[in-house]
Amino acid sequence: MSLSDSQASHPVTTIDLIRHGEPEGGVLFRGWRDDPLSILGWQQMRNATSGHPSWDLVVASPLIRCAQFAGELSSRVGIPMIIDERLKEIGFGEWEGRSPELLYQESPQLVSDFWSNPVACPPPGGEAMAQFQSRVESAWQDIQLAHAGRHLLVVAHGGVNRMIISTVLNIPLSHLFRLELPYAGISRIRIEQGCPRLVFHCGSLS
Repeated sequence: MSLSDSQASHPVTTIDLIRHGEPEGGVLFRGWRDDPLSILGWQQMRNATSGHPSWDLVVASPLIRCAQFAGELSSRVGIPMIIDERLKEIGFGEWEGRSPELLYQESPQLVSDFWSNPVACPPPGGEAMAQFQSRVESAWQDIQLAHAGRHLLVVAHGGVNRMIISTVLNIPLSHLFRLELPYAGISRIRIEQGCPRLVFHCGSLS
């Protein structure tokens, strides 16, 4: 097999992951709570993606803080968009819509234990980390298989994008939240010869 044949049979896939911008309502435990982007959040997303050559496809979480921007971008630059239900954020149970600061004042040990080890110490009534991992990894595998050789933008959440990066780097689930990921933060993963590599994290597309 020639080099060109090998390259054709193993096309390079590039997947950019972007976290949504700031939602309305301030800093909250916001898993399945469906708040829209704030004015600042829209600006953060537009700035982060401005001037980038068009992607082949946008894949988005169904939650509106992701889906609305993905829809606008799709219309503005004329590229297709799909929604994947499996990319919604982890569910925080009884912590949904609560301020981390207030929760920490009420139950400092509980909150600290969650950030230190979300597998062993999930929020009360929250989605199990193993279930979250299963659905996100399922979506991630399907995206790679269905869109090999293309350049994609995935618009999702802090937990989702951390889970994908952790899968690529084989980071233990207990260390998931040791990855910093700000609003509109972008990471790039390149899959070549079946091997995914993290190209950059919290970088710039320019």
